[in-house]
Amino acid sequence: MSLPMISNVNKLKNISSLKNSFFALRHGQSLANVAKIISSDPSISTVEHGLSDIGKAQVASSADLFAQQYLDNKDTQSIAIFSSDFTRARETAEIFADKLRDSNVPLQNNCFKLETKLRERYFGDFNGKSDVHYQEVWNIDCHDANHNKFNCESVNSVVIRTSELILEIEKELEESNEQACKMEACIDPWHI
Repeated sequence: MSLPMISNVNKLKNISSLKNSFFALRHGQSLANVAKIISSDPSISTVEHGLSDIGKAQVASSADLFAQQYLDNKDTQSIAIFSSDFTRARETAEIFADKLRDSNVPLQNNCFKLETKLRERYFGDFNGKSDVHYQEVWNIDCHDANHNKFNCESVNSVVIRTSELILEIEKELEESNEQACKMEACIDPWHI
């Protein structure tokens, strides 16, 4: 599906290539997923709705697969992990980082960095309500990437903040003379 007017705000549109590799990792099953509710308000999502036991196992499995591929490729770049500060994403990053360290995969600064620009899109009036409301917002998104109906964050707002973040990370690593492969633990921004 192509969203209208989205390419005009994407800060990466005119860049031919990035110096680093970026991988996106969706958080494992969260308690909000189990409850079938939307959890996008930072005042709630940064302290509640962590991972379920199934979600923790999903992340551990993904980390094992990533570590094996990394080691099979004999890669030497360190992995820089950036995560939303939402509980489900933070727990995903913690488990992922622990599993990579256990597999002797080098992590930049031996940890991960929390980044608010990776937060899930804010779903306004639907926060705390049934996840069936996602579709209502997405249906409008198909026609207007700038809408804020239901007090939701617009698609273009998410595109701007996430594409700006990628450029900031590229610059930060260039200034520090480090090369790194990035793994981001987050959710909605990468769907957009």
